[in-house]
Amino acid sequence: MSKPADISTKRLISLAPNNWVKWVTQIPDIVAGEILNSEFQWISRESDVLIRAESQEYGKFLVLNELQLRYNPEMPRRMRAYAGLAEEKYKLPTYPVLINILKTSDVEIPTKYESNIAGLQVRQDYRVINLWEVDVSIAFEQPLPSLLPFVPILKGGQNESTIREALRLLQRDEQLNQLETVLAFFATFVIDSALVQQIMRWDMTVLRSSPWYQEIMREDRLSSIELTLEVKFGNEGLNFMSKISQISDIEELKAIQRSILVAQNLDELKQLLEK
Repeated sequence: MSKPADISTKRLISLAPNNWVKWVTQIPDIVAGEILNSEFQWISRESDVLIRAESQEYGKFLVLNELQLRYNPEMPRRMRAYAGLAEEKYKLPTYPVLINILKTSDVEIPTKYESNIAGLQVRQDYRVINLWEVDVSIAFEQPLPSLLPFVPILKGGQNESTIREALRLLQRDEQLNQLETVLAFFATFVIDSALVQQIMRWDMTVLRSSPWYQEIMREDRLSSIELTLEVKFGNEGLNFMSKISQISDIEELKAIQRSILVAQNLDELKQLLEK
């Protein structure tokens, strides 16, 4: 049975930071330095990694890596905030990168944030990398071990032989073998779960207890709650989502959805949620 996996973004990127920053920035002579603390006063997140970097052309700067399981429409505003906070904290210019893992729609994902208030303009550019558009060969050739767990969702990585090759590379390296769980999780998106179990040779309960699986279940539950609120109570019901979306426990979210279904009006719903 596989070991519990440390699948934090920091853990993945730290496997080969130089190759990673070269890939996300496309700056050939960039050299990765220290992986920095990315906590900013009231904001603490596990989905991003801040790397001090340097190149002959651009000097010293920061590479901000923000990984999202699924794209969130709030990301342009957040990328602006994260980049600004990083520059303020470390007094260095920042190269922000948004990496989206799973495709949710064909809507074009913006690469900048813009606002204009009374003639005062704000603009924050950032690079967007959608993993489903990344050719799977990159993970093997560069090499980019940080991408090996994502092989099944990369472009051209959906076949069994490619997934088996990624698994072989993970298993032969003591630093990488804990990432089998992540590979298995993403493999279930493209091949049958029974085949995944056969390839991985361990109980699928390991997969269901993984953080990636739990996060998917949470997002699906939140989407269902949002739809239920809108259908039953209209736009006023959606006002509850800002508070509900902060909840991480799936069982608690299930209880909330049941409360929404039995509530007769918004006042009753508010009382149920407060309990």
